[in-house]
Amino acid sequence: MRIILTMLAITIGLWAHDARAEPHGWASEFPKTDFTRTSVDDWTEILSGGPGRDGIPALSDPKFVKVGDETRLGAREPVMTLELKGDKPRAYPLRYLTWHEIVNDRVGGTPVAVTFCPLCNSGMVFDRRVGGKTLTFGVTGKLRNSDMVMYDRETESWWQQAIGEGIVGKHNGTQLEQLPAWMESWAEFASRNPDGLVMDQPNARRPYGQNPYAGYDSRNRPYPFFTGEQPPHGVPALARVVRVGERAWPVSRLSKEGKITEAGLVISWVAGQASALDTARIAQGRDVGTIRVRDAKGRDVPHDVLFAFAFHAFWPKGKWMLGG
Repeated sequence: MRIILTMLAITIGLWAHDARAEPHGWASEFPKTDFTRTSVDDWTEILSGGPGRDGIPALSDPKFVKVGDETRLGAREPVMTLELKGDKPRAYPLRYLTWHEIVNDRVGGTPVAVTFCPLCNSGMVFDRRVGGKTLTFGVTGKLRNSDMVMYDRETESWWQQAIGEGIVGKHNGTQLEQLPAWMESWAEFASRNPDGLVMDQPNARRPYGQNPYAGYDSRNRPYPFFTGEQPPHGVPALARVVRVGERAWPVSRLSKEGKITEAGLVISWVAGQASALDTARIAQGRDVGTIRVRDAKGRDVPHDVLFAFAFHAFWPKGKWMLGG
C-alpha cells in the first residue's frame, strides 16, 4: 500500500508541479535562502518532485551493526561502500537510501553526506565541511534534470546532487569535495570486510527492501520530470555510465571488456550486484555488476555511476568514452 501511495505522489507531482515556479513561490518553504544568488539561468528547470521540503526525510547520525549481525540483506543487494582511514569500512544499503536519499554521518572524524538520487541512479559521498563549518543536508523536494536538489540546514543554500555544487543561496558556486565510494553487493562488502559495519534499519515506517520505482531502469525514457535532450551516439537514456570528471564510459562496454585502462584510470566490472531500480524487491533486481575505479597506483577514485541522460544534461560537452 505504501508503494502505491508513493507512486501516487510521484504521479501527482508529474501533473501538479508548478512548472513555472519562481523563487517567491518557494520563500515560505525556505525563508533563509538567498534566491538572488544563483547559477540557475531559467527557474523553470527546477520542478517539484511531489513531496515538499523534508517530505523525503534525510537521516543523521545513523546506527550501525556489525557485518556478522546483519540478517536482513540479500547477498546481491546493493550497498554504498565507504572506506576511510581512521574508522572501520561502512556499508549504506540502498534499501534505506532509496527512501531517504541522504545520510549525514561522521566517519573517521570526517563529516560526510552519503547521497543517492534514484531518478538518476546517482550515488556519491561528499565531505560536509565548507569554509571551516560542517553542513547538514536535507532534501528540498525539488528536481533539476530529474536530479535531487539538496539543501543545507545552516544557510538553506540549494545544492545539485549530481555535480556536488551549490546552485542557489550563500553557497552558490561552492563545490563539495567528493570522496571515493562505490556501490557493490552486500556479499562483496561482507566478504572483504568481515569486521566492518553496516547501517542499521532506520526507525521509520517505510517498506524497506521494496523498490517504489519498479521497472524504472528498463524504461525508454526517464519520468516526465526530465524534459531535456536525449544522449548522443545512440546511447539509451537510462543506460548506466561511469562518470569520472567530464568523461563517461558506458557500462555496456565495460561489462563486455571486464576492465578498461584509459585516461590514467583502471575501471573494472564484475557480476553480482542487483539493480535497486528494477524489480519490486530490490534483492531480486537484475544483475548490473559492481564497478571500481582506481588510478594507476591502485587508489580508489571518486566517480559516479548514473544514467546517460543525466550525464548529458549536466555535462553537455562531456566526452563519451565509447571505445573502438
